[in-house]
Amino acid sequence: MTDFIVAFIVFALGLNLAEVYYSEKLPKLGESFHFVQLFLFSSTLQIATLAVGLYNEKLRATYKGVAIRIMVAIGLAYIMSSFIYLLIPVSSFPDLLCELLYLLAAVGLLISRKIALSTNYTNLNRRRVVVLGAGERAGLINSCMKRRADRVNFDLIGYIPVNGDSIKVTTTVPRIETSISLEDYIIDNQIEEIIIGADERRGNLPTDMLFSCKMKGVLITDIIDFIERETGQIAVSHINPSWVIYNFRSSKDLFGRFANWVFNCFISSIVLLLSWPLLLVAMLLIKLEDGFSSPVFYSQQRVGKQGKVFSIYKFRTMQVNAEENGAQMSFKTDKRITKVGAFLRKYRIDELPQLYNVIKGDMSFVGPRPERPEFCQQFDGSIPYYSQRHDVKPGLTGWAQLKYPYGDSLDDAIEKLKFDLYYIKHRSFMLDVLILIRTSEIILFGKGR
Repeated sequence: MTDFIVAFIVFALGLNLAEVYYSEKLPKLGESFHFVQLFLFSSTLQIATLAVGLYNEKLRATYKGVAIRIMVAIGLAYIMSSFIYLLIPVSSFPDLLCELLYLLAAVGLLISRKIALSTNYTNLNRRRVVVLGAGERAGLINSCMKRRADRVNFDLIGYIPVNGDSIKVTTTVPRIETSISLEDYIIDNQIEEIIIGADERRGNLPTDMLFSCKMKGVLITDIIDFIERETGQIAVSHINPSWVIYNFRSSKDLFGRFANWVFNCFISSIVLLLSWPLLLVAMLLIKLEDGFSSPVFYSQQRVGKQGKVFSIYKFRTMQVNAEENGAQMSFKTDKRITKVGAFLRKYRIDELPQLYNVIKGDMSFVGPRPERPEFCQQFDGSIPYYSQRHDVKPGLTGWAQLKYPYGDSLDDAIEKLKFDLYYIKHRSFMLDVLILIRTSEIILFGKGR
């Protein structure tokens, strides 16, 4: 909201300054021209700001880092607006006025972000919450949200023990012991949300108190739903089959699947149109490093929707004989990765050939990353609900890629599954668009493998 206000003020200020030099070329204030230009200016600015991660609540960056992202966002917004003027028959601003607006926007965003960081804006509008329960289930908050950045939306006042809680858990502190009734404690301490985290609920929850608090406007939330809302992941080890049955939607109808394929083909065509020079450069670099007789591409078996196996295509980033001893999971410091391959992986260029898989229909642009059959068998036998990730097509990018760093172990596979299940539950066109935009941050700032 603050950035939109900045954009509006900058737009108004820029037009007032332009009146001095472009009074004859600009339409009168209030005409549709100004509203169209304001929409294009503010929307491109908002999209670019989102793309560089400035709306990420968990962004850990100094003001210098934020300033760099702002300048990148300004450049992206300017490029997007220029591209729109080429495609859409909309009257553009006179010479240099557009550049002036984006220059003023850069100054405005730098000032607003400086003020926000100096006033510790993350403490504003934080909800006061308590957890009803102090055992193993309540301890999920500490295991899933360890960092302060994970708790930007709430202040955890403490844990209220109930009968049936595991006595072995010591991380659920502070524990709330009070001589007054729980309802009075909730009201007196202005608690806004109660999280149900009891290990054994049947016969142990103060139902009457919860009902009374609910009637007084206090939010009552199950701990699984709370973690899902705050972290964008599902607590896999604490859900049951009924949760899967009630929360996962069936696949789209025939028309929906066709529309989704058309959308993915359109995005793939745009990306291919913009990135074909990168494809040529990548091919040349691979040849220069390993010789002109060396292969540029490689294919590999991956598991797709409903467990169907397909061949995925990528730029070769490892040595030619990388798997002469059989299938091996790649890891961050893998010595089999070539120097050019490390660069291609860092900026996700190695995955551009998968556009063919998207057009072919084996993959979508957004979805869980496809895994190899050998590893799927291993994970399926060790990780509960792992097969659920095959309910949708795999993707070039996904929610897990945004929320979790590159991993190479069973524990990493479990953590990624938490985000994959969240995506499968909440998947929608708008969520896909959000993921596509935020993937730009990974590419621009080299957050790939």
